Amino acid sequence: MYHVQFPGLGIDMTVSPYAFEVGGHPFAWYGIIIAVAFLLAFLYTVKSCKRFHIDEDKFTDAVLVGIIGGIVGARLYYVLFDASSQYLRNPVSVLYIWEGGLGIYGGIIGGLLCGALMAKHRKISVPAVLDLASLGFLIGQSIGRWGNFVNQEAFGTATDLPWRMSSENTAAVSSTGVHPCFLYESLWCLIGFLLLHAFSRRLRRYDGQVFLLYSLWYGIGRFFIESLRTDSLITPYIPLRVSQVVAAVAVVASAALLIVFRKRTSLTGCGSAKIMELNSIVDEVTVKRAEKKANREGESPLADGVSTIFSSGEEAEKVMAGGSIREPEQPAPGEPEESAPGAGEPEKAKPASPQAGEPASEPKDGAEGK
Repeated sequence: MYHVQFPGLGIDMTVSPYAFEVGGHPFAWYGIIIAVAFLLAFLYTVKSCKRFHIDEDKFTDAVLVGIIGGIVGARLYYVLFDASSQYLRNPVSVLYIWEGGLGIYGGIIGGLLCGALMAKHRKISVPAVLDLASLGFLIGQSIGRWGNFVNQEAFGTATDLPWRMSSENTAAVSSTGVHPCFLYESLWCLIGFLLLHAFSRRLRRYDGQVFLLYSLWYGIGRFFIESLRTDSLITPYIPLRVSQVVAAVAVVASAALLIVFRKRTSLTGCGSAKIMELNSIVDEVTVKRAEKKANREGESPLADGVSTIFSSGEEAEKVMAGGSIREPEQPAPGEPEESAPGAGEPEKAKPASPQAGEPASEPKDGAEGK
């Protein structure tokens, strides 16, 4: 149990790391929160597959392989940069992930790498999968950081800000309060998700753009938040945290690629309406919604102007009914217009020609000899 306080906000609570017990085995809140975060991220990404024109089954395969790669990557990241010699003394302990020791950046790198390889194997667009996965990461990270709160870990240095946090674990750093770094990162990821979700639906110009923006956004936030933490892995040669170095590299690389690809328009799913039209992409979700709305209101689905071939729903309906929308040809300059029969002066009646086998009409009386 932890007695957690936010003195400046008047919040005082008791937090337990464990949610419940079954048969004497405790179930930790951390694991439950991570599971919920993953589930929500997975549901969001699968539901968004249609908009990104990604096959749901193939995407699920990439996610499952990405989970394995993420766990392995997170553990290797922590083990490689751990300053102690515990893993050299007892190499088998590398497998004891339940004892803690996972690096989020290692998980991201491992998950994306393995997931991308599976996506390539299943022949779906890797950049589009990365776009969708990055949105899922933001959901998972925003929720998952609350696992650090219930464990009272991953907090920052001493501060007197109104939202400072204190507990039995933070007392070793400060008796007045510390930076709640879990909250900073959770809110940063939540804001990033809301922004990139809207961007992916309306402004995305090419597959992979959302992933680069995610890398830029998360890298900036992680660089500054990591500078406040007291439990970070430190690089052996420079006085910087490992995650700060990785974040800085990610930010520079992402910014450079965003500039290089600024004129790219290779899109396979949702995004900018102009770019979608350029690539002949139809948003199936929007079309279905328009059809449902039209059916409810008793109108034709074409009335919403979904088609990009006709200028209006009325034209589309006319063509589908067998009509034509072509305008009458205009005469060339200087050429007299031909008036249709009945439009101007009526045509003079022509004498009927004799039919075959009939004699020609006799001349009228008095016409002979003249």
